[in-house]
Amino acid sequence: MGTTEQLVNSCSSLTYEDLSPEVIDRVKYHALDFLGVAARGSLTESAKAVYDLIEDMGLNPQGGVIIGTDMRAPHHYAALANGTSAHSLELDDVNNEASAHPGVAIFPAAFASAELAGCGGKRFIEGVILGYEVMIRLGKALNPAHHYARGFHPTGTCGAFGAAVAASKILSLDKEQMLNALGIVGSQASGSMEFLTSGAWTKRIHPGWAAHNGIIAALLAKRGFKGPSTIIEGRFGFLHSYSDGSDLNKVLADFGAPFEIMKTSIKPHACCRYKQGPIDGILKIMKENNLKAQEIKEAVLGILKTAFPIIVEPRELKYNPKTVVDAQFSMPFGAAVAILHGKAALDEYTEENIHSPEVRDMMGRVSCVQDPELDKAFPRQWPASVEVVTKDGRRFSTRIEYPKGDPENPLTWEELLAKFHDLASAIYPEERRQRIISRVRALEQEENIRDFCRLVAGKNYLP
Repeated sequence: MGTTEQLVNSCSSLTYEDLSPEVIDRVKYHALDFLGVAARGSLTESAKAVYDLIEDMGLNPQGGVIIGTDMRAPHHYAALANGTSAHSLELDDVNNEASAHPGVAIFPAAFASAELAGCGGKRFIEGVILGYEVMIRLGKALNPAHHYARGFHPTGTCGAFGAAVAASKILSLDKEQMLNALGIVGSQASGSMEFLTSGAWTKRIHPGWAAHNGIIAALLAKRGFKGPSTIIEGRFGFLHSYSDGSDLNKVLADFGAPFEIMKTSIKPHACCRYKQGPIDGILKIMKENNLKAQEIKEAVLGILKTAFPIIVEPRELKYNPKTVVDAQFSMPFGAAVAILHGKAALDEYTEENIHSPEVRDMMGRVSCVQDPELDKAFPRQWPASVEVVTKDGRRFSTRIEYPKGDPENPLTWEELLAKFHDLASAIYPEERRQRIISRVRALEQEENIRDFCRLVAGKNYLP
């Protein structure tokens, strides 16, 4: 029996009763995070462009909810829209070892499939767990550095497989059908890192396409369409085609022990996860030593090798961002706004700050260096080092072992609730937000996810 088939057997056999209370709670934790970023992301220009396309192609009043809007669309298009909006803010969850954003690929596929199937909360939770599991395991097996070296974005490529499994589980596909769904979606796994060259929006659509393609693959498989049963391990399969340094053993090793969702991080800062450890270090030094921005002469940041071509190079672009996307992937920009504003949240990633002379001046005081010591624990751990030098010659340094939001340094439920309220308040009034929270925290009790999804629609939802 091949690796793909063994993986499908593990996914097919898992039931809600196999899940511990801690794992079930973690699904709810990540679900609320996803809903917050998707709702606020619905206001972005990139999301609205997708909505316009879907509207032109034809809405469906019986279709899936597009979160934060009054639109309903065919379920695969709802997944496309929700994945795109949720990834637009750079505030969605991330798994370090896979270097991928699972929530924005898995939840859109799971919600849309659950609406299509009319399934309950327990089946929905099963699908989410397995979607995270497959997506992250494939990301780890590829070896993120090698996958990036080929120009691929793991969220898009691995996300398609995770979305296909989530949809297959929720839509009650049998083993053979789920195996075919994986084989089908392997021909749809895509996502290019070329967006970094010009600050394009294409990264934002990667998880939306993954969710969309995962649903299409599952629906085709359910109707008898055949896919290769060796799509992961085969001679022309995913691991061989998308990486020069893959490790097949990581696909199946210790399945569910623990589940990969338990090792997935939540972002506190509105930018690439590779920037967040250095930002944490800057904020720590500034706060602990009561430093003011005008006192700072220089900030030297130790950055992971894999992160350099994403957030540090090319220098001419990273020190001269022209768009919000550029800024989200510019370490000098993130460091500068952290020093100047004491945070690097959504309100800092604006056109105004991109063109601010004050921000530009502070960016010029930031330097980034590679530190081989940091890479020893990568990709399991994403550490960072920071040294801040003041104009009067004082030096302050720190090393961040686990950025805020990592499972080893998590956001508490209270901090997550604050993040949700901050993001979702632009869409939902207080009473509605509280109802969403209550329903998420009792997700397993939902008899039909369609009823829940009405609650996360726009202003004109039906209560």
